[in-house]
Amino acid sequence: MKEQFTTTVRVNGKGDAKNRAFADALSHVQAAVMKASPHILLRIEPQDVQVVHAQETTRKEAFLFLFLRRERRTYSVELDVTVNVTAINLDKVDFVTK
Repeated sequence: MKEQFTTTVRVNGKGDAKNRAFADALSHVQAAVMKASPHILLRIEPQDVQVVHAQETTRKEAFLFLFLRRERRTYSVELDVTVNVTAINLDKVDFVTK
């Protein structure tokens, strides 16, 4: 009934700081695992994180095209996260009809 398996999911994240981009990407792990598995998930434990792609984008902006010039940075990451999943397989549960 209870099964353990290991899977790898690819997630993306964006943010205005490096740590926010990583946190955004890691917050999508649970949804990616749930979409890939038909089982009822009990526990998701990250085992390994690999950076596939990390990018910093800089753009310049100004108020009224002249005043208060500044540079804005945005970060985006793409991660491969290997997770150990504990789940309940509903195919192995015997339901009794009344």
